Amino acid sequence: MPAVPTSQLLPEAIRARFRTPPIWHPEVVRESFTSQRAPAQAAVLVPIVMRGPHADAPTVLLTRRAAHMNTHSGQIAFPGGKVDPEDISKPATALREAQEEIGLEARHVQVLGELPTYVTGTAFWVTPVIGLVSPDCQLSPNTQEVDDVFEVPLSFLMDPANHHRHAMEWQGQKRHWFSMTYLEPRPQANGEAEAIERFIWGATAGMLRNLYRFLAAPPTT
Repeated sequence: MPAVPTSQLLPEAIRARFRTPPIWHPEVVRESFTSQRAPAQAAVLVPIVMRGPHADAPTVLLTRRAAHMNTHSGQIAFPGGKVDPEDISKPATALREAQEEIGLEARHVQVLGELPTYVTGTAFWVTPVIGLVSPDCQLSPNTQEVDDVFEVPLSFLMDPANHHRHAMEWQGQKRHWFSMTYLEPRPQANGEAEAIERFIWGATAGMLRNLYRFLAAPPTT
């Protein structure tokens, strides 16, 4: 499958896509294993940071969950969490969680819309909320929840050449999932660059795959 053209990853193109959505279908809606936990509503923010001199090099902001977390510890994730009773909407949940986890203030985020609910194997019904983020925002990660914050080029994530399918049998059930491995360059004091492997998989990769399907779908005529 082709990569989403660079021109379609610019902020105005993404805004236009949400204003006039195409006819499309998410590829991943439910993980192939189930938990006995009671279902819980949740929302995540998919923060697209408008990098580049003309916002022409957008990135996706991601976190690595703290190792001591009860669920999905150490995994790469979007900022987000369970819906609280006082949240008036799924975007409200996503923005509140982003503020609590990484210090991203809502005034720096333009919410564009939502993708279809993604059901995790741990019984979370997750609504991905897509938002454009100002590049001059100041972050202050909550170390109780987040070990690291980093960015991956949107063009890398919206190229299916970087998407990998996996399958295995676990506890008598066949499991399928996507992954994306990004080598993040990190400059060192000696002037050389060291690459840090960012292994994105599971729910985060599944939601990114759905975002790809949404952005790659033919426009409505």
